[in-house]
Amino acid sequence: MRHLSVVSAIVIFGLVLSGCGFGGDRPSRETTSSVRPASPVPSAEVSAVAAKSAPEALAWAGPVPEPQAFTSAQRTVGMPVPAERPLAMLAPENPAGPRGGRTRVYSHSFRDAHPINFGKKSPRKMAVHGVDVSRWQGDINWAKLRSQGANFAYIKATDGGDHLDPMFKKNWRRANEAGLKRGAYHFFYWCRTAGEQADWFIRNVPRDPTALPPVIDVEWNGESSCKRRPSRERVLEKMQVFVDKLERHYGQRPIIYTAPDFYRDNLQGAFPNHPF
Repeated sequence: MRHLSVVSAIVIFGLVLSGCGFGGDRPSRETTSSVRPASPVPSAEVSAVAAKSAPEALAWAGPVPEPQAFTSAQRTVGMPVPAERPLAMLAPENPAGPRGGRTRVYSHSFRDAHPINFGKKSPRKMAVHGVDVSRWQGDINWAKLRSQGANFAYIKATDGGDHLDPMFKKNWRRANEAGLKRGAYHFFYWCRTAGEQADWFIRNVPRDPTALPPVIDVEWNGESSCKRRPSRERVLEKMQVFVDKLERHYGQRPIIYTAPDFYRDNLQGAFPNHPF
């Protein structure tokens, strides 16, 4: 994990929010602020446009797969793919650079479909970029995504105390096979106890010493079945229980993943020892 500090830097200074809702054995109403499916969307082909040039190689760090041809995936639920702001722009089949025992960290050749305005602190120019994914991205071609410059991935695992993303196990395994650094995130539900939610995450996310730190995703969500908005004091209390329990189990300090409005309302000045 020689480049973990670099990866952590991009996470700490500017995780671009694009988490999505999902369901386990029964449909979940949870979504993050980036994806708001108001109603089921008919299945549609997912496609992308070829990039004009190969991604720039920046540094070295772990094993890399040969890029595979991009294959379309059926999306049965979720938002239509934006026509003018594709989720990813494809790199050529043979990205520049030698193959060997260490992996290139590629300059990103994809862009966010729902970018957050970070102002002057935009992560756009940072050297290391990654993605967050959930069931809404469908069947992902991880090797291709890796060659497009996704050097790490945060994968939706759980939300609340009983919902597991049905794609989590598959995404967790395939991201690793493709050579991406991977971590898991939990969408926090304000109508369940923090202890229950921590236990549910721990039950479903492996304790892998090579994984990135676990993430707690906290935000207000108008589409949630839970309309509760606790006070700042209560929010911080619940979050503290959750992050402490995860830190004890995984041996890594969790990252706090949030939206600008939620940070302004609840988190400014809080958790000084946790990365955001």
